[in-house]
Amino acid sequence: MSRQYVTYIKEQYNYVKESRNVVFEYCKTVSSEDFINQNTSFGRGGSMRNLLVHIANTYEYWIANLALKKDPKYAEYEDNLTVQDVILLFDTVDLFMEEFIREMDLSDREIVYEIQGNKNSASSLKFFSHVITHEYHHKGQILSLSRHLDYIPVDTDIMR
Repeated sequence: MSRQYVTYIKEQYNYVKESRNVVFEYCKTVSSEDFINQNTSFGRGGSMRNLLVHIANTYEYWIANLALKKDPKYAEYEDNLTVQDVILLFDTVDLFMEEFIREMDLSDREIVYEIQGNKNSASSLKFFSHVITHEYHHKGQILSLSRHLDYIPVDTDIMR
């Protein structure tokens, strides 16, 4: 993989983190009760907290577990009661991602993985694309959920 390519990946992940930080700052304005309030109309536990933990779990599974072959301790909803808890959780996600991006810099290999007995392989770019697009999908749900709770969502796009 070319150095320039990996530089772009690092830069893109920095944009993801900046956008994520806007979500975190916004979530700090939400009451602690609303942050963990579960709404069955939204998937993955239906609270802002649960959606954020689910995003982290996806990074833990695809990046830490499958790509880096680590055995991560998956975050639990009830262990993350506050926005600050979730921010600390994502500090760990960022460490996995830094390692993953370093690995991308050193190797062009396909990542071989197995899910439910089915062996597959994918490029590191596909893994990277999967986890960040997944995060943006659920970020939109978090903002929609907050609107249902009578908050006014902020602009969390990369270009603001």
